[in-house]
Amino acid sequence: MPNGPTDGDGVSRKQQAQRNIPAEMTPAGKYFTDFKTLYHYQDQRLSIQKSPTPSRVLSFRKPHLPAILSRSGKKKGCDDSSSIDFLKSLPIFRKLSDSFFAKLSDHISEASFEHGAYIFRQGEKGNAMYFIVAGTAKTTFTSLEPGKSDEIFLKTLHPGDFFGERAFQTRNGQYTYNGIANSEDGVTCVKLDKEAYEELIYKCHDFKIRVLDRPLRKTKLPEDIAKIKLNDLRVVTTLGVGGFGTVNLCTLAADSSRAFALKKMKKCQIVATRQIEHIRSEKNILLETNCDFICKLYKTFKDSKHLYMLMECCLGGELWSVLRDRGRFEDETAKFYIGCVIEALKYLHIRNIIYRDLKPENLLLDSSGYVKLVDFGFAKKLDGRKTWTFCGTPEYCAPEIILNKGHDLSADFWSLGVLTWELLTGTPPFTGGEHLRTYKIILQGIDAIEFPPTVSKYAGNLIRKLCRDSPADRLGAQRGKISDIKKHKWFDGFDWHGLHARTLTPPIIPDVRGPLDFSNFDEYPPDRNGSPPDDLSGWDWDF
Repeated sequence: MPNGPTDGDGVSRKQQAQRNIPAEMTPAGKYFTDFKTLYHYQDQRLSIQKSPTPSRVLSFRKPHLPAILSRSGKKKGCDDSSSIDFLKSLPIFRKLSDSFFAKLSDHISEASFEHGAYIFRQGEKGNAMYFIVAGTAKTTFTSLEPGKSDEIFLKTLHPGDFFGERAFQTRNGQYTYNGIANSEDGVTCVKLDKEAYEELIYKCHDFKIRVLDRPLRKTKLPEDIAKIKLNDLRVVTTLGVGGFGTVNLCTLAADSSRAFALKKMKKCQIVATRQIEHIRSEKNILLETNCDFICKLYKTFKDSKHLYMLMECCLGGELWSVLRDRGRFEDETAKFYIGCVIEALKYLHIRNIIYRDLKPENLLLDSSGYVKLVDFGFAKKLDGRKTWTFCGTPEYCAPEIILNKGHDLSADFWSLGVLTWELLTGTPPFTGGEHLRTYKIILQGIDAIEFPPTVSKYAGNLIRKLCRDSPADRLGAQRGKISDIKKHKWFDGFDWHGLHARTLTPPIIPDVRGPLDFSNFDEYPPDRNGSPPDDLSGWDWDF
């Protein structure tokens, strides 16, 4: 195979003997490949010399490789080093030495499961955790309600993901959910026993951070907030309504000078729309963040019907409402708000978190006039590879999301370009009345859109660079990353230091006359849908 792009999807094995083979050549009966090419899910280049004489080779596709390797030697996958090579290829293990992996060799094996087979069952004694090598698996939660045995879907796992580790963290040592082979061709896993798990927790910092239950806060929660309980809160009014429930302005029953936003979500609706993974991801990501441009999550609650998120209250209203009332923003005003968004995205992207739902409705003004990012239901930690979930608001979707090509952090830059356009004109650039037509317009590209005179020369140049069809060509996706956006001509003279320090005067300062002044929000009628049914299945154990 000559040097050049490959999809890392094959490994070949010489079948015909040859004479006078140089040392760097692969002799008959041996295979050649690069395990990092096979196990990393990015484009790689494989450099292999052509054979000097005619040869016959067998080519194996990547999904079949683990089973072939495990059958060709002893049952232990690590005996032929394939399992160890796979673990070494994972980003979280990149700092571990060969000697460390040698110690694990007696505690690692390879296991394959047919489609639909249970890898482990909820309630069983946990004796292993699993890393997926090929295929996919899913996790489900069996209801704990008496008389019910329904399985609630939790998430889908892909190559490189691991699961089953919670059995080593619980007091009873049991699996807390079901693990099931999901792909039609089955799933192949590297299986680690408890001793291997404990070695990884002790030696591998990245693994420890990923595994140990709750995300670490960057700052300690103030003691007065840490003590708040759900029944300490009094609802003042509704600030917003969404698919899962409402966001209410709340105060403390014992102290009306304190204000919070309480996001209240119906558990039955979360389950019905298969959003458990997104809600849990939102909670975990927000608990990790401590950024002046992202709305803070203080703590979570639950009862038999709802989940609750107690959040920072931003009483300046939605940026979308301000834009609606004004029609559009002048350059300097738009520049300030886009600057706030850039600071939020910079904070997230450094941590490999993609946001995926950028739009004026998800930007709130605090009482000072600064913008904060809210609603992290589509946010996700990428762990060094692309994600494939189709999500987001149609007018803001990047082409690669529509085409299901897989997307990464650069999808946020596309949305940033769309947001810049909307703030300057009052409407998004890609609108077709209905979703399919909107997607078709997006796929025609930004160059097919006529720029109005309200978009200045440099603003238009920035939008075009952010909305490149190719994700790798977008401003922000190259070597300089998000700093390239901040250095663009449109931002010449902009006080980035003042913005970051919050000493820069905002262009619009909302009228907020007290901690319970909700006049900057639209009015919402009372919820007349009645009380949702109880959900006591237990999938929300970590809220």
